[in-house]
Amino acid sequence: MPKKLPDRDPIATHKRQSEASRRVGIGNRCSCGENRPQALIPKSQPTTCAKCNRLAQGHSTFDDHHVAGGANDPTTAPVEVNDHRAELSVSQLNWPKEMLQNPRGCPVIAVAARIQGFAETLIHLLEKLILWIPEMLMGLSSFLKNELGEKWWIGTPLERFAPGR
Repeated sequence: MPKKLPDRDPIATHKRQSEASRRVGIGNRCSCGENRPQALIPKSQPTTCAKCNRLAQGHSTFDDHHVAGGANDPTTAPVEVNDHRAELSVSQLNWPKEMLQNPRGCPVIAVAARIQGFAETLIHLLEKLILWIPEMLMGLSSFLKNELGEKWWIGTPLERFAPGR
């Protein structure tokens, strides 16, 4: 499964990324490690991301993301502010302008935006909540093999999950 949907306009995406990098300083990062330019606050000294800035001010670190774009549907989902700024909002900028803004209020375009926004939000959630797990489980298996032996699961409650051979 691809981690991102394909860009409709890779040149425009690159241009926006370059402009964001220049705004915050190429290669800059927050003390927390955040380095996505859209998540960093321009002209902050030291370089600070939106999440750290909100934490310092005692504010919520979540934004309400308009999944289908506000012009198409009022439904929102809470998303961590750095991800909202650097991923989901950036993804919506790749939408056709008519779909993002829907100036005529076309119901067909609104449905297209709902589907597009749902797909992008679902991919984001899969990345954050699920797609890291196989790598972690492979590391755990290696650790357990090194610590407990080649067939560490035999005689444990996990033995019932072993594939039949």
